[in-house]
Amino acid sequence: MFVVVGVSGGIAAYKTVHVIRALVTNGHEVHVVPTDDALRFVGTATWEAISRNPVTTSVHDDVAEVRHVALGTKADLVIVAPATANTLAKMAAGIADNLLGVTLLATTAPVVVAPAMHTAMWDHAATQANIATLRDRGVHIVGPADGALTGGDSGPGRMVEPDDIVAAALAAADAAPTPSPTGDLAGLQVVISTGGTREPIDPVRYLGNRSSGRQGVAVAVAAAERGARVTLVAAHVDDGVLGDAQRHPAVDIQRAGTAAELDTTVRAAADRADVIVMAAAVADFSVPEVSDVKIRKEDGTVTLDLVENPDILVGLVEARRPGQTVVGFAAETADTDDELRERGIRKRARKGVDLLAVNRVGWQEGFEATENTVLFVDGTDEVVSRASGSKREVADALWDAVLRLR
Repeated sequence: MFVVVGVSGGIAAYKTVHVIRALVTNGHEVHVVPTDDALRFVGTATWEAISRNPVTTSVHDDVAEVRHVALGTKADLVIVAPATANTLAKMAAGIADNLLGVTLLATTAPVVVAPAMHTAMWDHAATQANIATLRDRGVHIVGPADGALTGGDSGPGRMVEPDDIVAAALAAADAAPTPSPTGDLAGLQVVISTGGTREPIDPVRYLGNRSSGRQGVAVAVAAAERGARVTLVAAHVDDGVLGDAQRHPAVDIQRAGTAAELDTTVRAAADRADVIVMAAAVADFSVPEVSDVKIRKEDGTVTLDLVENPDILVGLVEARRPGQTVVGFAAETADTDDELRERGIRKRARKGVDLLAVNRVGWQEGFEATENTVLFVDGTDEVVSRASGSKREVADALWDAVLRLR
């Protein structure tokens, strides 16, 4: 789960470190949103180390990614611990004067708060009214406990123990209804391959290509955000490139190394897919025998015999079931648009796919670039559309073309 943990300014913040550790240990992705006052009790370095994610308190950080809204919209669960009287009052009034307040307003996920304050503040009519308002809105209130408080006093107001907070939060998440996906791809199961395969020569060297996987990742994220359930088979794609795909709950990422591994993984997922998009740059050749030891210069001149790898895309077309749409990608070097178009038409006919995305590649375009230009060729061997711009824009154009086909 994608869990946001808000921390407000109370001495009980030290206990929240244990809440986060328990969530991370159980495999959840945790993002901490402390208030400025919370950092006076536990510093940024601690929150980042224990959550394994960067921490900010400002709505002005990562503006391009709209982080101040994205945290709330991506969250499967939001926990506020400790929740001070001030934070509870802001929540009840809908005040969003910091990143935590904005996140709470932007989320539709279950919200669990663990109040912590002096007994007099907890018993105050304003706090009790705020708690009643939050409960009416569906916020889960955990505690507070009755016991010793900071300063020697005793009474209700002590934050409950970390294990109790985690248990209550996970129970709230389990009980929350799963929202139905929305968007024009809702209900579709999609399999996408991306990245570049590597065919080993020896323990050190391989045959490969320059594909970064950015275009396939953009296709996957676009599909997920438009409502599809996505299996993304990634061949040697850096975590930094996977980015949003790793964080999206509708994207299941599986890894592959060689062309044979990619073939096996994609075929296994293809059985249940409505649409298959082969965006990976698959090595056409491999060596028949991989050396177990490093091939050295002193061994003399090296000649590599190459054998052709099975054509994964053709195999998927041959095995497709009725109603399944298969999309291929073709990276081509071409001097003119007419040549690119002709190469795309010939390749689509040869592969037998329903739709072929053809893009020009070279030293400065296509691979490893942030933008792309693509022609889409369908079964009539006509260019049905073109797309140029960011790889996300190309991805959306691809899905528009797929929907027209289907």
